[in-house]
Amino acid sequence: MNDPVATAASAEPSVHDPEKLQTFRTKIMQQNEENASTAQADNWSDLLSGRHLAIVLVMASGVLLYAMNIYFTAALMPSIVADIGGQQYYAWVTTAFVIAAIVASLFVSRILGGRGPALAYVIAFVTFAVGGAANAASPTMELLIVARVVQGLGGGLLAGLGYAVIRAALPDRHWARATGVVSAMWGVGTLFGPVLGGFFAEFGLWRWSYGALAAVALLFTIIAQRSFAGKAGSGQHAPVPVASLIPLTLAIVAVSLSAIVPIGWPTFAAVAIGLVLLVLFVAVERRSHNTLLPRLTYRRGNALKWVYLTVAALSAGVMVENFIPFFGQRLAGLSPLVAGLLGAVLSMAWVVAQLFIVSVSSETAHRRAIRLGPLLSTAGLTAYGLLQVEGADLTTVVIWAMGLALAGIGIGLAWPLLGVAAMSSTTDPAEGGKAAAAITITQLIAFSITSALAGTLMAAGGDSVVDAARYVSLGIALLTLLGIFAAGIATRRPR
Repeated sequence: MNDPVATAASAEPSVHDPEKLQTFRTKIMQQNEENASTAQADNWSDLLSGRHLAIVLVMASGVLLYAMNIYFTAALMPSIVADIGGQQYYAWVTTAFVIAAIVASLFVSRILGGRGPALAYVIAFVTFAVGGAANAASPTMELLIVARVVQGLGGGLLAGLGYAVIRAALPDRHWARATGVVSAMWGVGTLFGPVLGGFFAEFGLWRWSYGALAAVALLFTIIAQRSFAGKAGSGQHAPVPVASLIPLTLAIVAVSLSAIVPIGWPTFAAVAIGLVLLVLFVAVERRSHNTLLPRLTYRRGNALKWVYLTVAALSAGVMVENFIPFFGQRLAGLSPLVAGLLGAVLSMAWVVAQLFIVSVSSETAHRRAIRLGPLLSTAGLTAYGLLQVEGADLTTVVIWAMGLALAGIGIGLAWPLLGVAAMSSTTDPAEGGKAAAAITITQLIAFSITSALAGTLMAAGGDSVVDAARYVSLGIALLTLLGIFAAGIATRRPR
């Protein structure tokens, strides 16, 4: 490689022309000052200061509200059922929220392009707050589910905006770090959601908990409006891809039903119908001019499809957290608090790993991290699943925690880099925004399908908790295994 300093020196004009020499040296000094300024700005202190800090705070808080809400509600559900009944609709409180969030996430790039980030966030936070207030006032489970749909619409917008706004609101030197902060909120949400939900449930204040969430959302409405003032949308108004949306939504509903129908042929039929509808979704996307995912996803030789498949595989690995506290209590006799902390090990490792990797600037290291992520995640979940035994002792529990930490490290190493890869896949602002928003769409689809399949695998275990634990853990590990191959293709150097 050529030394830029040596090159500049060799190009210096002759000392016999003082005027040109002075002009040349002045230009070199200005260039060095600009380079030094850029290098100084390319760090955490610049991202977390001034207007950048306000923007990151809004994006991270929006994702945190969504991520925390899923686990927050899970901790409240026993209290809710005891108060208003409706145990037969237990699963649909979460299912309705996630499906609504998926639908809403499809509109992220369109609202962002047409209205700009300030109004997009106002719409998202206000919708989330209205849903939260309706949750707090719900007298029956049926009305609670309707309110959860409204809240899910706001949550889906918040989750999608968290990634999509990075490209439009921040310079590209901060994309990796901002993506790391935003994606870390998923881990933080799974860590603190159950704790806060359990706190409100402990004092019988489940309605107050949703009211508090609504108040926080309204507060961030004001902050978002000020933080993104003056940042306009791209002006592009792409129509909603209804043809793609219909089979995708029906596929998620079908797979979700597999977890609540009787085990046997109804289960296999629901899963099969869901898979057929997913294939139909892809077929419609490939032939349509108005697509849900960026058009270049379906272009032959483009790596973006493999980036999304890797995101989906890692997202599947996250869903094991829903079951860890239950298995920990039943198989090892852990207290609810300790079992909850065991479930948080994966999230803590995820957060630490991704905050580390976004500080690494080497492209070679980034490719290796993306390839290593699904491998570590699969290895950790496999070890955890194989070691599920009745009457587990302390040593076994510690090994469980090590396996979960390994899985979390794998997710954290690859996750933020995959987000940057998606955002950098095109120079077209509209397609870039859609590529970023599609990360959340992919993530939510993977969450809902994996959760439904895990529920089916758990039911297949019957009365044996050990079998249920192994089926769920190893079944999810098979899904993350697919990410190893997807990541390998996604990170191949173009020829």
